[in-house]
Amino acid sequence: MASIRYLYLKVLHKPLPDNFSIKQRKPNKLPVVLSQKEVYKLLRVTVNLKHKAILLLIYSAGLRLGELLNLKLGDIDSSSMKIHIRQSKGKKDRFIMLSENVLKLLKEYYNSYKPKEYIIEGQNGGKYSPTSVQNIFRTALKKAGINKSATVHTLRHSFATHLLDNGTDIRYIQELLGHKRLETAQMYTHVSSYSINKIKSPADDLI
Repeated sequence: MASIRYLYLKVLHKPLPDNFSIKQRKPNKLPVVLSQKEVYKLLRVTVNLKHKAILLLIYSAGLRLGELLNLKLGDIDSSSMKIHIRQSKGKKDRFIMLSENVLKLLKEYYNSYKPKEYIIEGQNGGKYSPTSVQNIFRTALKKAGINKSATVHTLRHSFATHLLDNGTDIRYIQELLGHKRLETAQMYTHVSSYSINKIKSPADDLI
């Protein structure tokens, strides 16, 4: 079927006949995940305070790149230790826990950079560039000697997987990530060490 589609669309440059207009199933790939040790390496090799705050914020709260860039100063609630994510994917608001380590780093970052509106701002103010965040991550990945085909979004996958590794209920993870369907969050059970290791192999019962 794929060959026929290629023949018509790429070689003959003709529309596919109605008889062959069958949707192809997307491959079901597991997300790339960094271990906690690898995340630690990423942060350790990142010396720039702003760059470290960016990476730690994304990982600590499982943020999408757009969610990080849209975070404003008022979205960090240090009194209740929550981060308010506003109008994200699906136009939904949600709260995520604020790590003590993140709050400490953010205070240090704020005192140094004095952002005016957004948590992470460009040199001339306003929203930070998504390309810059991706470059920061790639640089850290290279410095840390991590050879996985990881992206900024990998930090979000790692956040969810590590929560699952620590025994957090998948339904809470779904809420923290802002997933509409539980099935979307359940993909992390396939890469979680906790989910895999808690199942006993029948080989253990062999004498």
